[in-house]
Amino acid sequence: MTGSDVSPADSPSSPAPAPSPSSSFRLAYVPGVTPSKWVRVWNERLPDVPLTLVPLTPAEAFGALREGTADAGLVRLPVDRDDLSAIPLYTETTVVVVPRDHLFAAAEEVAVEDLAEELVLHPLDDTLDWERLPGRPANERPETTADAIELVAAGVGVLAVPQSLARLHHRKDLTYRTLNDVPQSRVALSWQAADEAPDLVEEFIGIVRGRTVNSTRGRRAEAQKGQKQPKDQKDRRSGAKPARSGKPGAGSRTTGKAAARKGGAAGGSGRGRTSGKPRKRS
Repeated sequence: MTGSDVSPADSPSSPAPAPSPSSSFRLAYVPGVTPSKWVRVWNERLPDVPLTLVPLTPAEAFGALREGTADAGLVRLPVDRDDLSAIPLYTETTVVVVPRDHLFAAAEEVAVEDLAEELVLHPLDDTLDWERLPGRPANERPETTADAIELVAAGVGVLAVPQSLARLHHRKDLTYRTLNDVPQSRVALSWQAADEAPDLVEEFIGIVRGRTVNSTRGRRAEAQKGQKQPKDQKDRRSGAKPARSGKPGAGSRTTGKAAARKGGAAGGSGRGRTSGKPRKRS
C-alpha cells in the first residue's frame, strides 16, 4: 500500500465505485510522520475506496499536492496558504541527537544554552524554523538529516531534530534527549486550496480530527443535503404551543379554587368564626 504505484482501481477496465467519483485516495507523507492509525480507520470506514500511501520528501510532498498527484498530504508547517490549505494536527518534541558516550547522555533534558560550545549540524532539509541557530555552526551543511546523523555518529557534532526523526534514524551508538526552549515542528494535513475540500479529503479530515462515523462530514453529509424533512417534524418545530386548557388537569385549577371557596362558605355556617365554645350567660 506504500509507494506511488497506481491502484488497480484506477485502470480503465475497473468500474468506478458508486459512492464516489474518485476510485482511490492518494496520501503523501513526509519522513517521521506515521499515518498508519488513520489509514486503519479509513479502511474500516471506506473499504470501497483504496488508500495509497506516497512517501515523499517535504519538497516533493508540496509539489505533489500542487500537481494533483496526491490528494492530501501529512506535511510539516509552514505551508504556503496561497495555493494550499492546511489544518495543524500536533506538535512534536524537539530533541538533540548525540553519541551514547556524550555528556548529554547522562541528563534527562538539555537546555539550548548547553549547546553553546557544541558544533550543531544544520542539514539542508532541516524541519525546524530557527530564528538563530544554537551552538557553533559547521563549515558545511549536510545535504539531508540522514547525512547529519552519520556525522553525529562519527563524533563531528550534534543534531537537533523532531523526536520522530530521531526515532526514524535510530542507531545503537546514538541516543537523544529532550531539548528545551527551541522551535518545535508541527505536523499538518494539507491539500489544494479550494472553496470546499473534495469529498474524500473531507472524509480524511474527519478521521484525523477524531470524528465518529455519524458525525463525519463528506460523502455521507453530501448525500443528506437537500433531503426534505418529514412534514410531522416541520409541524412539531413550527406549530403553535398547545393551549393551557388542553393540558391534562388544566381546568382543575379554577374548579379547585371554586371548590375551596364553596367549602369555606359551607364550613362558615357551622364552624366559622362564630363557632367554637359557647359563651357563658351571665
